[in-house]
Amino acid sequence: MRTFTVFDLEYTAWECSMARCWMAPGEFQEVVQIGAVKLDAESLAVLDELDLLVIPRINRALSPYFTKLTGISDADLATRGIDFADAYARFLDFAEGGAIAAFGRDDSVLDANLRLYGIRGARPLPPFQDMRRWFAACGLDPRGLHSCDIGPLLGVPFQGQTHNALDDARSIAAGMKVMASRGVAGIAA
Repeated sequence: MRTFTVFDLEYTAWECSMARCWMAPGEFQEVVQIGAVKLDAESLAVLDELDLLVIPRINRALSPYFTKLTGISDADLATRGIDFADAYARFLDFAEGGAIAAFGRDDSVLDANLRLYGIRGARPLPPFQDMRRWFAACGLDPRGLHSCDIGPLLGVPFQGQTHNALDDARSIAAGMKVMASRGVAGIAA
């Protein structure tokens, strides 16, 4: 394994949708942003970054709650948004078959979007690791935390917008680098 891609997703949300597990009528976790940081697997140096905005197919208008949380607007999607199938393929190309990781089960959200949109025959995700388990093994209790919390908890100031997928992926990567500098065992996908 030469590279390791840390990613984060932002997906459609409404006030209290998380508490409802997106079970209200019409609520789906449609991907709106994929942010990823490709790291050298040995040094954890940042090699490249990816930031994709995705136009939801079902709930095309973003909720005011989502826009306030993420800073992503309908105008941003109109300007930079692409279809999920294209974004998924670009993300896989970016990862180049190397292991991928997120702080949580964002892999399952990608899979759910493939099913939601009836996309068949898509390339499978590379080996995935939920970094919550790794951080827990390193002594950082992940319960109740978000991706954007990791870097600051380990002394790395957060830069950018919280709940922005790229900025959150950067926070995870920064936290990983801090733990590695403390002599914590490497990542195993």
